Amino acid sequence: MYVTYILLSVTFCGWCHASEKPHVIFIVADDLGWNDVGFHGSNQIPTPNIDALAYSGIILQNYYTLQLCTPSRSALMTGKHPIHTGMQHGVIIGGGPYGLPLDLKILPQYLNEDGYRSHAIGKWHLGHFKEKYTPTRRGFNSHFGYWTGRQDYYDHSIHEGDSWGYDMRRGMNVSWDSFGSYTTDLITGEAETIIKSHDPKTPLFLYVAHLAVHSANSYQYLEAPEEIIQKFDYIKDNNRKKFAAMLYKLDESVGRIITSLDEKGMLNNSLIVFTTDNGGPAGGYDNNAASNWPLRGTKNTLWEGGVRGAACIWSRNLPASKINNDIMHLQDWLPTILAAVNYTSSTKNLSFDGHNMWPVLKEEEKSMYDEILVNIDEIQNVTALRKGDWKIITGEFDNGIWDKRFGPSGRNSWYKYNITEIEASPVAIAFRRNYISFPSPQMINETRENTSLSCDWSQLNKACDLRNEICLFNVQTDPCERVNQAESRPEILKELLQALKKYKPVKPLNKPFDERSNPKYWNYTWTNWMDFV
Repeated sequence: MYVTYILLSVTFCGWCHASEKPHVIFIVADDLGWNDVGFHGSNQIPTPNIDALAYSGIILQNYYTLQLCTPSRSALMTGKHPIHTGMQHGVIIGGGPYGLPLDLKILPQYLNEDGYRSHAIGKWHLGHFKEKYTPTRRGFNSHFGYWTGRQDYYDHSIHEGDSWGYDMRRGMNVSWDSFGSYTTDLITGEAETIIKSHDPKTPLFLYVAHLAVHSANSYQYLEAPEEIIQKFDYIKDNNRKKFAAMLYKLDESVGRIITSLDEKGMLNNSLIVFTTDNGGPAGGYDNNAASNWPLRGTKNTLWEGGVRGAACIWSRNLPASKINNDIMHLQDWLPTILAAVNYTSSTKNLSFDGHNMWPVLKEEEKSMYDEILVNIDEIQNVTALRKGDWKIITGEFDNGIWDKRFGPSGRNSWYKYNITEIEASPVAIAFRRNYISFPSPQMINETRENTSLSCDWSQLNKACDLRNEICLFNVQTDPCERVNQAESRPEILKELLQALKKYKPVKPLNKPFDERSNPKYWNYTWTNWMDFV
């Protein structure tokens, strides 16, 4: 097992005084593709608030996630790779009688020991079959949102096979009054309310896990207010147009949250992370219209398009307007955040699979992070690992039908990337009001040029086929995974195959649907049914 030991001491603290812990605002987009943000080069769908945050902070250019929701969220919350927690395969379904193991301490529990007030909003997806697995029993002082993996954006139900039920909660109570309101607005409004009522003298951990831009139920996969959809009439594909409206509301949410921090006087002492949980469902996966272009593959694959994520971090105590090219992983957030806030509740060494990247982000140290396990899924029989510039993938998913899809380029000549809109965004306004450095148009253009990837896909049909070969790529020179070098670089192939052998996955915890969970038995709600049977 590959474990990093860190000693979190005052030397990592970037804040002015030890008593002034930073507020940690962690925003997770659901299923957002690499190419769905302007700061990666797309100009089809404006994301001015997300872009303003990214350009002002640090863009994470070699940042990896897991391929699906539950594995990613387990890594984020525990600092451990899902192969060590049993969360590596699939997702927890609404009727799944299991959850993230209770013996694992998670991020809010660490922060609460250091005086934080922790609140979760939106998606949980780490288990709810018993009350003790739900957010407010695992360190969060409050939770408003849903326990399962998705929901309708208006009626807040989730369909699983023949089962149907409502899933919107305030703590353990069903939030019936949320019915009919758009989920993104509900999540944003709750964040604003928490910030407005929070005492700035107490450090805040606000975990905002959006539904957007995940697909909803089969009767209406993509949903947004009609007046927002009409803003994107220039997009001819109807699904992509709806997706654009969903993304518009997500971007608006980022602006509103940062505006609230500004109005409360908390912005200057905040650490803000924006990340996707996995690659976008491109090419029609989940009947969605996300884009990972030009990265190959989609959500639930181990191609770069499925696991290379769009993410950025901002803090007064980090360099401004930077691109970080070091390898980083979703599992790094817990040790990195603990270092950033000068975690002081325990003097013993803490062990994680993730690395403390805070001194690397501060440009005080060089990263020693040369290798990441993407995943080992023995049920699906797929593996992937990156070591240095090289990446190996074995096994195929769904007969390879998603392997050569990546979504629209979003770079059509008739679209304009509007820097003025970024400069006028609520995020940019809040930053300027707090005398926070904001990049010039020239710097924005230079950054965007350096974060945009481009590949010649004219030879797409000749790209490596996982159905009958192991794939080895130099993802530094070939991020789109077009040229298989397994035969031409046998020494590298041997090295990466050997590296994979040292990882010893625990048995996945997945269990089949428990009929006793069927919402028809519980007033048509998804609930913690195992506490009552």
